[in-house]
Amino acid sequence: MFEAHGTTAEDSATRPDVPGPARSTGGPAAEASADEAPVPARPGVLQGADRALLALLSFTERRPEWGVSEMARRHGWDKAVAQRVLTTLVSRSFLSCDPATRRYRLGPAVSRLARVGEHSGVLPSLVRPILAGLLRETGESVVLNVPQGAGYRCAAAVDGTGPVRYTAIIGAVIPGHAGASGHAIFAQYPEAELRLLFGAAPLQSFNDRTVTDIDTLLGIYGEVRERGYSVSHGEYDEAVTAVSAPVFQAGSVAASLTVIGPAHRVTREAGRLTALVLEGAAQATAAFGS
Repeated sequence: MFEAHGTTAEDSATRPDVPGPARSTGGPAAEASADEAPVPARPGVLQGADRALLALLSFTERRPEWGVSEMARRHGWDKAVAQRVLTTLVSRSFLSCDPATRRYRLGPAVSRLARVGEHSGVLPSLVRPILAGLLRETGESVVLNVPQGAGYRCAAAVDGTGPVRYTAIIGAVIPGHAGASGHAIFAQYPEAELRLLFGAAPLQSFNDRTVTDIDTLLGIYGEVRERGYSVSHGEYDEAVTAVSAPVFQAGSVAASLTVIGPAHRVTREAGRLTALVLEGAAQATAAFGS
């Protein structure tokens, strides 16, 4: 919600001409190398529990299935050890095993914990100090958005300090094609998945700046990936401009961090805000952990 007193919405419309630093740390490429090297043992931990947790953390969006031999090679374990670890996780429903292929996938207990984490606000609690720091540096509203289907949802936010400011609504969902926050998130998705999410029909238009053609949107996403951030000018709400960068967790995009406010202020300060947002997104990526 943009208050002047104001209109509702996020912002949007990516512009490639806003200066700023190159993309910050974290990203999908990091995961490929992570699959190759075993994670070193840490001192002072219970070995069996550590192995079980390492096995669970091996399952990612890009690697949702594992076999026993693959898991053993991944962590440098004896095959019998890997088998016992996976069998134990199956017994507590953290994993399930396909009886035909003997390959393992995440089980229902993981979904249960994910729901608890979602309702208890784990991710927002990790980034609240980062949001507060950006607010002090910029004076503008700062928002953490997370992907939800073909859209993005406001998970945490702090309002700007000026009399004219953008106010985010926690839990509000905005279409993924509209806004810097969405561009920062969905630019990290494979093209085939994007086409399935957004469909073949023209996307919803909110004003004459909204990108409604999927091919044009894919071109914008390529620019966002190259730069590592997105700047938008009123695709969703004509009155606002935003700067957003992706936040990663275990090599996959988990959220976007966005500074958003009145178009005349944010556009004027876009270069400085971009550097701050990229730094904040790198801090959030580190806070989310691997």
